Amino acid sequence: MRGILFSAHSHSQSSPFETLLGLFKEVIVHTSGEVDEALDWLRQLDQHYNITTDEYTFEDFIQELKDKGYLRDRSDGQGGMGLTSKAEGAVRKAAMDQLFGTLKKGDSGEHQSDSPMGKGDSTGDFRSFQFGDALDNIVMNESLKNALVSGGIDELRLTQEDLVVEEAYQNTSLSTVLMIDISHSMILYGEDRITPAKMVAMALAEWITTKYPKDTLDIIVYGNESWPIQIKDLPYLQVGPYHTNFVAGLELAMGLLKRRKSANKQIFNITDGKPSCLVEPDGSFYKNSFGLDPYITGKCLEMAAKTKKAKIPVNTFMIAKDAYLQHFIRSFSEINGGNAYYTGLNKLGQLIFSDYQQQKKRNSK
Repeated sequence: MRGILFSAHSHSQSSPFETLLGLFKEVIVHTSGEVDEALDWLRQLDQHYNITTDEYTFEDFIQELKDKGYLRDRSDGQGGMGLTSKAEGAVRKAAMDQLFGTLKKGDSGEHQSDSPMGKGDSTGDFRSFQFGDALDNIVMNESLKNALVSGGIDELRLTQEDLVVEEAYQNTSLSTVLMIDISHSMILYGEDRITPAKMVAMALAEWITTKYPKDTLDIIVYGNESWPIQIKDLPYLQVGPYHTNFVAGLELAMGLLKRRKSANKQIFNITDGKPSCLVEPDGSFYKNSFGLDPYITGKCLEMAAKTKKAKIPVNTFMIAKDAYLQHFIRSFSEINGGNAYYTGLNKLGQLIFSDYQQQKKRNSK
């Protein structure tokens, strides 16, 4: 099954529909949105683990997917079924829940700056009350505890010196471009690297749009060239017979961020391969898949300096272990000032989530 590992089905209180729907939302990412193929996989799982019953068959499950608005008949003349916008949203939310856990939607949908005045996002840190602090930031139980320590229960008096507030910051937005490498190496050597990248992209998109709706997220893919894609297109993303044009991706990312009004901007790059392609001024391609080509890497390092000058950190998530590639990414990051992560596929989502949070904190200073 193209690298997917399923464990034995554990019977729970979930209905057959809920169980199969959960599996469907995961499998559909592996099949790049091909509904019929995903249903074939689920049918095999059902036959092996007996998820459905005589009273509720697999055909009943398919009909319920249609009735509840997850599937539609395709209108492109190819026949079969396709995902609805409701299903695409459900797949993104499932990816977010799987990778990031259940996250509560923020009240303001903005990030933090370092002024403690007024109302903003809470940090979980406490400090003494200062003149000008918002009254609704006062932590009453901690303040009363201080008053009890100071005067005892017989002479309980709450003074300004007893007041404790939860640190909060004014809000500011953040614009992010997520670059995804779709070169052929993302599925080479029997390892599916593109599916985890899609899962992370969907989780990040769902998390930002629900928790920080005033932030912006642009997603681009890059192979020989680079182009933007819509969030709704993520489940259908596939690799191609491409080289890796890192420069084209960065140029497009900088162009997108230039149009954003946010003061704080960043680029995330998910890649497993080395830069191996450039577009020359005459429109032709310069390609070299053998080792690290000094001409190509030199152009990449020039882009590192340009993004540094534009105050745009590039945080690279390197899902490969080749020492010479890691050295190149390290050199790029040193010039740019962004972060470099060398990670396996299973840690990719957690790292990107953590880095997004860290960038939020850095932007508050």
